[in-house]
Amino acid sequence: MPAAPIAEPAAHKAAPKPPPAAERVYTHIKEAVLDRRYEGGTLLTEGDLAEAVGVSRTPVREALLRLEVEGLIKLYPKKGALVLAVSAQEISDVVETRLLVEEFAARKAVPASAQLIARLEQLLSEQRELAEAGDLAAVAVKDRCFHAEIVKNAGNEILSRLYDQLRDRQLRMGVAVMEAHPGRIAANITEHGELLDAIRAGDADGAAQVVRRHVSRVKVLVRGDDR
Repeated sequence: MPAAPIAEPAAHKAAPKPPPAAERVYTHIKEAVLDRRYEGGTLLTEGDLAEAVGVSRTPVREALLRLEVEGLIKLYPKKGALVLAVSAQEISDVVETRLLVEEFAARKAVPASAQLIARLEQLLSEQRELAEAGDLAAVAVKDRCFHAEIVKNAGNEILSRLYDQLRDRQLRMGVAVMEAHPGRIAANITEHGELLDAIRAGDADGAAQVVRRHVSRVKVLVRGDDR
């Protein structure tokens, strides 16, 4: 009886390559700015950043140039990079753009598919869990995912891309609001529930009204004008 063929050893999977140094620095700084570990007005130096991430200064410079283009920092030669604070004009611009996109999307969500309702229910449940855990950065991400799901459902790719461009600013403002107004976390979740109820009930006008009230509140809270 012929001998059975010897099986070839399985090829070892190559370990995934770590991201380039400049990408690691970029991610480190951006995440710290968005979750406010680096607050507006903080001066970052190339040396400190290089030490924090464990790289040379060259990739730090690359990352800082990229972040300056995105409007998160301002470079000062031989001094470092200043984390830019959120301006009143930026707050106003973001809120106005969100209202234009999100009110339209809320109306388009009606009548809603079973898939959209299920997805929104899931995101709302996850947001509640993260809020109970006290993870503000994760709550802000999930908050935005809830709204982005409705925008994506509208089926307008141009609007979806425009909305995606607001992501970083939304997350930064969201964390700022929750830090300054802890009670707003529960209020946001309640308003998301009201929006979901209106969409589920087929009430396009009601959904748009919830969005307007919910999003407009951000401008007041971020600017510290809550009364």
